[in-house]
Amino acid sequence: MPTGKSITKQLPNVITLLNLVSGCLSIVAALDCDLQLAGLFIILAAVFDFLDGFTARLIGAYTMLGKELDSLSDVVSFGVAPSMIIYELMRQSLELPKNEGLLNGHWLLLIPFVMAAFSSLRLGMFNLDERQSSSFIGLPTPANALMIVGLTFGLNSTWADVYGIFTSSVWALTAIVALQSFLLVCELPMFSFKIKSLKLSVAYKQLLFLSGAAVLVVIFLKAALSLIIVWYVFLSLVFYLTGKMGKKQHV
Repeated sequence: MPTGKSITKQLPNVITLLNLVSGCLSIVAALDCDLQLAGLFIILAAVFDFLDGFTARLIGAYTMLGKELDSLSDVVSFGVAPSMIIYELMRQSLELPKNEGLLNGHWLLLIPFVMAAFSSLRLGMFNLDERQSSSFIGLPTPANALMIVGLTFGLNSTWADVYGIFTSSVWALTAIVALQSFLLVCELPMFSFKIKSLKLSVAYKQLLFLSGAAVLVVIFLKAALSLIIVWYVFLSLVFYLTGKMGKKQHV
């Protein structure tokens, strides 16, 4: 008979599965053309994704099963679900009726699922890459998904006309898929969001990121999410280039 301790140790796995369910609900919302709700479910999945690891560390319940469940759930919530949002945006940009899509021979609608494939590839690489224990190589899948969520929020804000430039064009959406697929698997080092110390010399990357994110939220409100991810990628690139320049000067 399972003991209370053994049941408690399954709590992180339960939270991980809630991440998966949230991703599934996001896909359903996207199929119903409610893209803002689809985005909210991805955000909920991201919250569960944070909580499962936090809970596992808190109660000492980290297991290989949990690691595998986490990756499988992330493929759905941060790979397939945001790809479905792009799929629906692309379908709308083609001005197709609601009952027409990929299975009706509109093969351009295959493009969004390239991002789902690269998200899966990135998660597999992450599990095998020992360099990513405290930071990231390439864009993390949750951040990639939140970038797409930000598009849906932007379309439902006072900045809708600006976001519409990117979401109403098949080729702009294709460019977004191509760029984000590249960022998922590229060798660009990206810093972790975890603040291990409040000392400026230790946490300057995270504090600079949070300061910029706060400014973007004040200016753009709900339309800021995509820009916050762009800010994160930009900072990571700047830190990478300045780090390389610093190493060359010491050689």
